Amino acid sequence: MILRLDRIYKLNDCTIGKLFVDNVFECYTLEDVVREIKIPNETTIPAGAYDVIVDHSPKYKRLMPHILDVPGFTGIRIHSGNTDKDTSGCILVGDTLDFPNHRILSSRIAFNRLFKKLQSANEIMIWIDAGLEHPKPDKQSHSRSRRSIET
Repeated sequence: MILRLDRIYKLNDCTIGKLFVDNVFECYTLEDVVREIKIPNETTIPAGAYDVIVDHSPKYKRLMPHILDVPGFTGIRIHSGNTDKDTSGCILVGDTLDFPNHRILSSRIAFNRLFKKLQSANEIMIWIDAGLEHPKPDKQSHSRSRRSIET
């Protein structure tokens, strides 16, 4: 399974993206801020390709997607959450983008749906694209819709 995270909006307190599973839009993402120099608990992981496994998270005390071998980071997970306050370098997922308030919503629904897919996969890789050249959205909020994309 190939996950692709396209980082599309760099804001002053977070980074908004779109997550695709095997080239099909899955959900929105929210991460910390993209920075050249890491500030602990306030910086996105570097763009690149990483292996992902599902293993036990000591922090969350349950099985969670774990992004492996991220330079300068440990314990990077994909999980639910709504704002930059809910992440310390991890990738949050949600079905609705509330752009004016810099948050994503319906996060548990998006996470549970994604997690079922990840659990059934033999191998998982995530490609994180730095992107960030897109204009701000023309609508105040966006909801998830399933569409194939061209690569």
